[in-house]
Parts: sequence; C-alpha cells; structure tokens
Amino acid sequence: MKTLLLPLLLLTGATQAAAPGAASFFQSPKISHVELSPKGGYVASVVSLADGVTVLAVRDTSDLSQYKAILKTTDQERVTAVHWINENRIGFTIKNLRIEFEGNLDEMAADRDGANLTHLISGNWEHQREVTGRAIKANLLTADYAFFDVAHDGSDDILVEKYSWNQIDRAPDHSRLYRLNTRTRQLRGLMEGVQPPAVQWWGTDTADVPRLTISQLNGRCITSYRGASDNEWRELDNGVCYLDRRFTPQFFDGDDTLYVRANHKGYGALFRYNLKTMKMDAEPFISVPGFDYNGTAQIDYSSRRLMGIHLQTDAGSTYWLNSAMKAEQAKIDSMLPATTNTLHCARECLQAPVVLVVSSSDRQPNQYIIYHRASGKLVALGVEHPDINAEQMGLRDFHRYSARDGRSIPAYVTLPPGQAAGPRPAVVLVHGGPNVRGTYWDWDDEAQFLASRGYVVIQPEFRGSTGFGSDHFSAGLKQWGMSMQDDLADAAQWAVRQGWADPKRIAIMGASYGGYATLMGLIKHPDIYRCGVEWAGVADIGLHFNTPQSDASQETLNYSLRTLIGDPDKDAEQFRQYSPLLRAAELKQPLLMAHGLEDVRVPVEHAQRFYAAVKRHNPNVELITYHNEGHGWRHDDNRIAFWQRVEAFLDKHLKQAN
Repeated sequence: MKTLLLPLLLLTGATQAAAPGAASFFQSPKISHVELSPKGGYVASVVSLADGVTVLAVRDTSDLSQYKAILKTTDQERVTAVHWINENRIGFTIKNLRIEFEGNLDEMAADRDGANLTHLISGNWEHQREVTGRAIKANLLTADYAFFDVAHDGSDDILVEKYSWNQIDRAPDHSRLYRLNTRTRQLRGLMEGVQPPAVQWWGTDTADVPRLTISQLNGRCITSYRGASDNEWRELDNGVCYLDRRFTPQFFDGDDTLYVRANHKGYGALFRYNLKTMKMDAEPFISVPGFDYNGTAQIDYSSRRLMGIHLQTDAGSTYWLNSAMKAEQAKIDSMLPATTNTLHCARECLQAPVVLVVSSSDRQPNQYIIYHRASGKLVALGVEHPDINAEQMGLRDFHRYSARDGRSIPAYVTLPPGQAAGPRPAVVLVHGGPNVRGTYWDWDDEAQFLASRGYVVIQPEFRGSTGFGSDHFSAGLKQWGMSMQDDLADAAQWAVRQGWADPKRIAIMGASYGGYATLMGLIKHPDIYRCGVEWAGVADIGLHFNTPQSDASQETLNYSLRTLIGDPDKDAEQFRQYSPLLRAAELKQPLLMAHGLEDVRVPVEHAQRFYAAVKRHNPNVELITYHNEGHGWRHDDNRIAFWQRVEAFLDKHLKQAN
C-alpha cells in the first residue's frame, strides 16, 4: 500500500523540516468533488491546475489512467458540485467568482465523454425566459432555479428547486420542486396541488417523490407530510423554532419507514417513524450519550434500503447494517490503520465493482482512494493538500472542561508538533454561527496552520453550540457577551492549568460570531487576551438587527434572532452593555480586522464603524478589506494573503511578546 500510494499522492513535504507555507493549507484542494457513477464504472473529480484553473475529469474505475476532461474552467469560475445523473451523464454546478453572492450558480450537464453539453440554469440574474402563452421559446432556466437532486431512476432527469420571493426580503420566501430533463430541457411539475406555506426544506423518498416539508412561519417550525400517491398534506409537527423539543425528518428507508431525529434523555437521537401507523418507535435506533445524532445515510438505490449511517460524535465512524459492508469496512481499516476511512458506495451499493474510500485524520487532509472489490486492492486518486506532511502537523484531541458555573464544555485542542519545553503561546479559536457545531476531529486547516507555527489552538464548543444536547444549546440563548463569552475565557484559563498555554501569551480570534467574540473578549477579559484577530465579525448587536444592507429576512429578524440573541427593545440595555462598538474605547490590545466589501450577512459597516471608533484610542489596529469577497474568503489569493497577515501579526504581538 505504501509503495502504491506515496508516489501518486505526491507527499513532497516528507523530508522538509520547515512547516509548509500558507498556500499549502489554504489554496483550493488539488482534488475535490469526487463522485462514483451510479453503477461504479466511473469516477468524477475536480482537479486544480496552476493559476486557479480547474478541470472536471471522468476516469474509468477499472483503469484510472483512462480519463476524459469534461470541462475546463477559468480562474474566475469554480465547480461547486458534481452529481452523476446516470451511468452515462453527469451534472455540475459552476459559480462565477466575478460576482460575490450566493445565487449566481450555473447548472450544466454533459455525457461522460464530454459530448452533448447542455446549459440548464443560468446564474445571470439578467437572463429571462421567453414565454408565449404555454409555449416556452427559450428553455434555459433563470437564476431563481437551482439544482436539488438527481433522479434515481436511471433517466436523464434531475430535480430542481424554484425559489420565490416576497416583496421585502433578499432571501427566498418559499420554494417548489420540479423535474428537468437534462437533454431536452423539458421542465414539468413534480407534484400536483397546493403545498404548505413558507416551505424552507423538502424531503423526497427513495423514488424521488416529495413527501415531507419543513416550513418556518411566524417563529414556528412546521413539518408536513403526504403519502406517495396523495395530493393532500397533513401536519406532523408544529412547535416554536429553537425552543420546542420536536422531531426533524432525516431520510427514508424504503417506502414506509422514515427516520427522524428526536429528543432522548436530553440529546438528539435517531428514531424510526412508521408511516403506516404514523407512530415513532419508543426507543431510539441510534443514540450516543453526550452527543446529538449527526449522521448521513448510505442508501442502496437498487433495493431502496438503508445500508449504513456515517456518524459524527467526538470523531467520525460508520454504523453499517449490511454485513458485507461491515466486513469491507473492517478490511479497509486494517489496510489503513492510521486514518478514519469513510466508505462511499455507488448508487448501486452492493453490485458496484468499487467503493470510494475517503481517508483522513486530524493530521492528514482528505485522501481519495478506490477500493476494488474483486482484487481487494486500493488505488489512490489523490489528496486534497499534497504538500501537507502529517509528521509536521499537531495532535488534535477532544476534551471537556468545567466553566465557572460548573457546566461541562466540549473543546478540541490542537497541540503543536514536537516536544514542548514548557507552556507555549495559545490561540482561542472561536467558531461562527454561533448556534452550530464548530468543529470535529477531522483535518482543520486553520487549527493546523496555527499549530504548525507553534501555537496551542483551543476550539471551545461554548454553550449555545449545537451537537451536545438540548440543555447545552438552550443555555446559550440570549447570552452574547455573557456566559457564552465567559466559556471562552474559562477555556483559556483551563489550558493554562493543563500546562499547555503560556498565560502571558494568549490570543483570541474568529470569524462572524467568532469575530464578535474576539472583540468582546478583548474588551471584557483584557487580563487574559494579549491580542486578537477578527474577520467578518459583528461589531454591534443593534446594527445586526437594523442595517439595510443585511440579507436577514423578516422571519429571521422578528423571530429567530429575537429568540437566539434578544429583543432590541426589551433587551436594549443588555445590547448596549455587550456591543463592542459602544465600548471600543476599552480595547487597548493589538487587533487585526478583515472584512469583505460585498458581505451581506454582516455588512462591512460593522468593521468600518468599529475601526474608526477604536483607532481613536488604539494605534495598534489594522483593517483589511477585500473588494471581491462576501462573508468569508472565496478567492485563493485573498485567503492565502490573509493568513500570511495573520501569521505575521501573531508572530509580532504574541509569539515574540515578553
């Protein structure tokens, strides 16, 4: 295995003593969007070439040296998704990087040899379909359509989602599903009748029939259901979003078994829901103490049955129901013992001649390998970041520490490589969201980049984060700047007590909510944090509610944010106390800020106002703006340059500080 993989994966860093540069961590992956064809005869992937150019290539899995280039992009385009339509036809989504917002996506399809290329959806919002009565003259769909899924019946069809807007919000108000032929561009409805209002999520069964919706309306989350041959929808569940312990549909197994996520002893667990009796099982199918269920189903579309579930707890694993797949997992794990090996079936899971293996660890980026069932051999396709040498990366572990009020807080800690002579400089790296799970035991480019520079990296799953039980989430409601912030300070002090972190050299950094927490942390806990780095961060909670440039919908502003953060009127004093902009004069430490001028999630006004306010009292503040970026960095040159600036900033203000 070693002699086969290493030359193909180009592990050039193996003999280098110095850590790789920022480009090795943050440039676009050399290989991505790896997908097996439905029968497993072919594998598609996007390969990055020099100067940002990418190629969508299709290889014969029986001989990976045989390939066909389907599409070559410019450096201002990026393939963002690849999906096999059938064994002979492939679809792909392209984003135009010249325009920075989420909706400019072109959808295309071609035969696996590159022939019969068809443009299906235009990402240009100025394009209009010409309609004369019921006869459509121009079949190229407009940008209010988007790819939803492939059809699983072997046809040339895909499912597309058509978004509709109200007269107020930037975000869509609801959507509806259609079926589109990728050769003729014929569009037809996927269902008859009236659908539930304000649909934000669709669930289709294994025969591609829309059976479930989730609507969000006036602060309530509503799950609706219909039978496979019915036109009428009925309500399954209705509760206050974020607060009520309700169930959430996950996936279908066959025609009549639905799997849902519901509460079990304070944690999300996976349950079977019988659609004949309309009852959920009394006991969970999968429940992991200390973690909410977080999984992806592996379906065999020949039998339309569940084969297994890829799970995330403290680390990734797979629970296989099928004995043959379980045996293959054990065999591949014995061949690749140092990594987590996730097996991805073709659509015809048990009949396909190959399985795609995604192999990774905390120290190694994703590596793509084809496993041949007949011979039992592994053949490498490539690795996302080939210049990364695992021996130069830090060890990453899952921990729990006690906050000041006794709450157990999960955290991932990445220690720099090599033996420590004593406590080292540390970074508290705060995830965005904030009501999401921040990270996993997988390869983390930001954490490993910092660790390779000698920093201990602490990533707390502070209260309000998801994935660790309903009580942990609820404890963070309306706690911006308060106990959520204290959890971060407690993480830094815990790392000091472990002997990892130098108490005089601790920084805080993060993006979006993590940017807010960086600003608030420097203000609230100046005795802990020596400096900070924030990007795309919220500087003023009140501004988060009332800036006209924001993409937040009225539903989000009037219900979701008021539940999660607070009410601008009722909680006005709390907002004033915990808005960094109103306390900018208190921030005395060095600070690096960055923001995209096209950001509509957290408009650049946040950064500009805060920079102007803090600069009056603090000369050690820098602001970087990127004219072609939104809420985060899509462009390789910006992303690499930003992290080079971060490295220089931390070296000056943290590593070399006395």
